[in-house]
Amino acid sequence: MNAALFLGLDIGTSGCRVIAIDASGTPVAQHGVSLPAPIQRDKTIEQDAEIWWQAVVQVLTRLFAKIDPGQIKAISSDATSGTVLLCDCDGQPLHPALMYNDTRAFAEAARIRKIAPHGAAAVTSASSGLAKLLWLQKQNFSHQARYFLHQADWIAAKLSDRFGFSDVNNSLKSGYDVQNQCWPDWLDALKVKRDWLPRVSPPGSPLAPVSADMTQYFGLNKDCLMVTGTTDSTAAFLATGARQPGDAVTTLGSTLVLKIISQQPVAVAEYGIYSQPLPDLSPSPNSELRWLCGGASNSGGAVLRQYFSDAQMADMQARLDPDRPTGLDYYPLPRRGERFPINDPDLAPRLTPRPEDDVQFFQGMLEALARIEKTGYDRLQQAGAPKPTCVHTSGGGSQNSAWRKIREQLMQIPVLTATQTEAAYGAALLAKRGWHNTQWKHRHDK
Repeated sequence: MNAALFLGLDIGTSGCRVIAIDASGTPVAQHGVSLPAPIQRDKTIEQDAEIWWQAVVQVLTRLFAKIDPGQIKAISSDATSGTVLLCDCDGQPLHPALMYNDTRAFAEAARIRKIAPHGAAAVTSASSGLAKLLWLQKQNFSHQARYFLHQADWIAAKLSDRFGFSDVNNSLKSGYDVQNQCWPDWLDALKVKRDWLPRVSPPGSPLAPVSADMTQYFGLNKDCLMVTGTTDSTAAFLATGARQPGDAVTTLGSTLVLKIISQQPVAVAEYGIYSQPLPDLSPSPNSELRWLCGGASNSGGAVLRQYFSDAQMADMQARLDPDRPTGLDYYPLPRRGERFPINDPDLAPRLTPRPEDDVQFFQGMLEALARIEKTGYDRLQQAGAPKPTCVHTSGGGSQNSAWRKIREQLMQIPVLTATQTEAAYGAALLAKRGWHNTQWKHRHDK
């Protein structure tokens, strides 16, 4: 009898990855492809959703050349937080998707800040899903709309043919009230079209079987289950193994994302701090709710790649000297605008003076990232989150030992490289959790 496998899909800013794990959580196969950069025009940053779907088809096809697709019991997906689109009644996108860092909806964000309650910090920026939803409502194609979906929702729907469903983590920035588990009444003051909003479930919840068409196309088992997913940064957090209050994870991808486990939510809109439920991976279906408190800076790998290729950065790592700080006072941003730990849509990048030595310039940028990270965790603690006991690192910068030492010297706590750092691995854990939930329910319904 073939062993059960669980599959996680990650649609990130630069690529699409898939990982299959077994019942013990051990990866057995994986594959990835690159994605083209979104199209950017000032504050407008868009991408054709069909690009994501073609990438998903490609990685699954190649993965199933390595493993038997009939072994897959469940699938879950994660994607960038705040990337949204409107679809018609058949699930067809009506426009290019608005990417996570699209900030065209600045006027809508100003409206939200006048109406949203203090605890709704996640929706007050121009890049929030809610601000984009209000902008989309004013467009001439909106009369055709039936579904407002996040990137991960749309991928799950393409695989299950069940549109109009989402998860708590993706829906948070679109205005969902995670504590009361509803779309709140104050959205009506903004004239939000409620009939577009998805039904929301916790990450790792059974959604529906994979559709008959997809089952036939990929050769999947007819009982293969689609499980609700999460955001990419939350999936990367789950992958690290952090589970206890005070465990923190810094993800250095295109952006710098900080999260720490807390026993209570915290939110401070002034600094872009918000909280979301920590997806439950425990075997008990009724375990204690914990929270991920944090925020996302616009600084990160994207700005590093504006100056250096991955190969150049790998070459320079060996020549960094963490014991000799550069003294450079940088705030590296890919363009104007910051969300956390400073919430200022007009904050300008600061990357001068540039030394002639590229290694010094690179180290100065890494030192600045470390200062942003420390300021972020200090802000979280001031807001009521616990002090970090250790920081796990995931994302593209997790293997940079010199940067890790710079951060340890600054924060004075252990900085660990997570054994698992792939968001796709975290999504696979959610798929496993969702499948086990159905097995638990079947046993207790008998």
